[in-house]
Amino acid sequence: MKHITVLLAEDHMIVREGLRSLLEHESDIEVVGEAQTGRQAVQLTRKLRPTVVVMDIAMPLLNGLEATRQILKVVPATKVVILSAHSDDAYVEQATALGAAGYLIKQTSLQVLARAIREAHKGNTFFSPSIAKRLNNRNQKSLDREGLLKKKVAHLSSREIEVLQLIAEGAPNKQVAAELGISIKTVEKHRQSLMQKLNIHDVAGLTRYAISAGVIESSVQLTIV
Repeated sequence: MKHITVLLAEDHMIVREGLRSLLEHESDIEVVGEAQTGRQAVQLTRKLRPTVVVMDIAMPLLNGLEATRQILKVVPATKVVILSAHSDDAYVEQATALGAAGYLIKQTSLQVLARAIREAHKGNTFFSPSIAKRLNNRNQKSLDREGLLKKKVAHLSSREIEVLQLIAEGAPNKQVAAELGISIKTVEKHRQSLMQKLNIHDVAGLTRYAISAGVIESSVQLTIV
């Protein structure tokens, strides 16, 4: 009987379908849901209470790191394993500091992914070999619970980070309001607060800041100059 339930959080359908197809052959693992955005991942985790969330970082509407933070806050029993195309130290450190149970690169084999899921279920951590080697060479004690992301955006609220990502992704105020379920007036207040706190006075500047802080990846906004 399968006893490890998994939620796949990945914005590319072909990747999700591939992961589901492969994991279905594991006798002890069951995929119970799929999320296309970071916000949907948080919502489905709250609803389904999966054992493990396999999370991509480059997620629309809410990036995988902020989604991880919110998931571990609202459903602390759920474990998060990052599966990303990026192995940059900054992303790995943010993920581990936030409490992710593992970090794998997308070149990982199914066997390694399945092992990471099982280790997370046991309460252990698991990383791709190249990442594990680097982590062993770094002093993790210097990282606090929120890691680099907290240092970059410590003075921003979770809602402001959500608004910042949506603005950086090019969403107008009306769309931001609809996505977050708030009024346009509230969105405008958050936008003004962001500009005041960051001393940035245009959308392009907010977008550059979002990229530098790891709120979105540079590849998300291809038209920014």
